[in-house]
Amino acid sequence: MPLHVPPAPAPALRSVLTALSSPTAVREARTPSLLRAQGPVAAELPLPVHVLDRVTAEGVSATRLAGWRFLIRCGERAVAAAETMLTPDGWAFSHFFEGPYITSTERALRQAETMPQPYQPRLLSVPGLYMLTLWLHEDCTADGATGHPAATDLLVPLAPAPPGIAAHRPHRVAELLPVLTHRATPTRLLGSPA
Repeated sequence: MPLHVPPAPAPALRSVLTALSSPTAVREARTPSLLRAQGPVAAELPLPVHVLDRVTAEGVSATRLAGWRFLIRCGERAVAAAETMLTPDGWAFSHFFEGPYITSTERALRQAETMPQPYQPRLLSVPGLYMLTLWLHEDCTADGATGHPAATDLLVPLAPAPPGIAAHRPHRVAELLPVLTHRATPTRLLGSPA
């Protein structure tokens, strides 16, 4: 089933394209794969990056939009990613990077495309565990920049995943979120008094 990739804000895409066309921005990125790229590069698959700040005592997750991530493709593969962030003046390019999450994101997206149900892909960061997941949101018409993980949404941990959590194994939010919350945060952050 095809994924329904949410449209990125036009200024976010423009800022990435401007950075890609800037020899200075690419050279200063410290991403060897991007520097060695032969041929044209393209910014593809914009994914909103949400951060899981906390889970309330009622089990409702508190997330916030942190930016948009674009995979930078050269030929048949992604060689890097570009991150944007919201500033007081609007969306702006933040940085280029590379590493294991690039190929892991591609793999998880290919895996999601084979699922029988359509989803809207997003990224969900769990800073307390140094973890990134592909968040497959069931409401394909939702604004990718808003919302919280629904109990029936899927989370696919990207590699490298924290010890004891299998990478690339889809989990319902209702199953994985309590495990992540218990491992990532002290009890007082779950809604009990400090």
